[in-house]
Amino acid sequence: MFNYRSLVAQKLSSLGPKYLPFADVATDEVPLSQLLRLSLFQITVGMALVLIVGTLNRVMIVELGVPTSLVAVMLALPLIFAPFRTLIGFKSDVHVSALGLRRLPYIWKGTLYQFGGFAIMPFSLLVLSGYGDSFDAPRWLGYSSAALSFLLVGAGVHMVQTVGLALATDLVKQEDQPKVVGLMYVMLLVGMVASALVFGTLLENYTPGRLVQVIQGAAVVTVSLNLCAMWKQETRDRIRAQAMKAARPMQFRKAWALLMQAPGMMALLVVIGLGTFGFGMADVLLEPYGGQALGLSVAATTKLTALFATGTLIGFALASQGLSQGGTPTRYTLIGATIGIPGFAAIIASSLGAGIPLFLIGTFATGLGAGLFGHATLTATLRAATRDQTGLALGAWGAVQASCAGLGIAAAGIVRDIIVGTNSATGLSVEAPYNVVFTIEIIFLVLAVLVTLLFMQRRLDQPNQCAPGSDVSNTHTNPVEVS
Repeated sequence: MFNYRSLVAQKLSSLGPKYLPFADVATDEVPLSQLLRLSLFQITVGMALVLIVGTLNRVMIVELGVPTSLVAVMLALPLIFAPFRTLIGFKSDVHVSALGLRRLPYIWKGTLYQFGGFAIMPFSLLVLSGYGDSFDAPRWLGYSSAALSFLLVGAGVHMVQTVGLALATDLVKQEDQPKVVGLMYVMLLVGMVASALVFGTLLENYTPGRLVQVIQGAAVVTVSLNLCAMWKQETRDRIRAQAMKAARPMQFRKAWALLMQAPGMMALLVVIGLGTFGFGMADVLLEPYGGQALGLSVAATTKLTALFATGTLIGFALASQGLSQGGTPTRYTLIGATIGIPGFAAIIASSLGAGIPLFLIGTFATGLGAGLFGHATLTATLRAATRDQTGLALGAWGAVQASCAGLGIAAAGIVRDIIVGTNSATGLSVEAPYNVVFTIEIIFLVLAVLVTLLFMQRRLDQPNQCAPGSDVSNTHTNPVEVS
């Protein structure tokens, strides 16, 4: 009898490497199904980002009337933990466990932080909205509990993502580590797109009660998917546990100093900071801008996140293909930052008479530029690190990116509120405060382009062949083949 199941499985496996970026990292020892199951932790991270930065950002500013500066500060609270991403990754490298586990304990802790934040969040929003019996509750209680919930979710996201990426690199060969990290970030964007569409559909008829249900559902889904992602990913090994206990790992300070001695590493971190700040300021304003300046509904503005993430996913795929064919990280860093400049210009023009279509085009373009920029800088960071510094390098990239994104979010809200406060005296239009922030973003992207051209052109396109204190055999064997 003809085996249809075998034929379908064969066709799907042949389509994977062609249409799914980084799918060629799968091997017989680490099949694609295992990697995709592990990537479920990125789905929960993307869901949390969409819910916090997208849906709740718009609801708190427009529907609940919370000052934009206060919302921006709440969204930036995870910034407190962002610099510790490097330390978290390093600690998971040297973690001593009786069972020989290094990564899973940290992923589980991060999952509990996420669940705790989502458990508090619905009730804090009820207080802020004055819904039902909470109409006479003090406002400070709503503000403080909302801040705590954002803080917990942010801490969990940083911990789960950093250690999860380190676990993913543990499963594959050293030369395939950039590919598996790329696959994880593709799944992050897939999670963001899917979550934005689901949340937008569920909130089509918005009520405070419906919002509470969505957040509670996100908490349950987070724990379920993370448990599935962790299942049998890290083997128990008592021999390894005894070796870990007896070993004397390198101190964090020394490991960090060695990483910073890589040629062009400091310039790369500066470029990552400038570009991420430039792209990140829009996160807190795109949906309120669509609601106030263009009259879009809650559901429509929530789906903007899906459009932005789709552009980012395409940017990641294009950068992957280009780098695998001999392209340099510097080139794609420049392309990504350059695309973001007209993207924000289109967003500004949409409120000046160009209309909603140009706004959607600008949103997609900024997502595309962010994807190209993010993948290129990630590849450059991995190339600059030696083999035994991969986890530390990933932490450094994530720490700078998350820190600058948080600063960008906070700065965007503060600048917007300051300008809104002067509206009564100057008579500015409703879109003017937003357009000032978008102009600032263009300036930072221009600075990222200039720094890239001045300092990175000949330094980061080559692998780090021998960092001080390291062995040449520890370096990447084929850094050009990133994806």
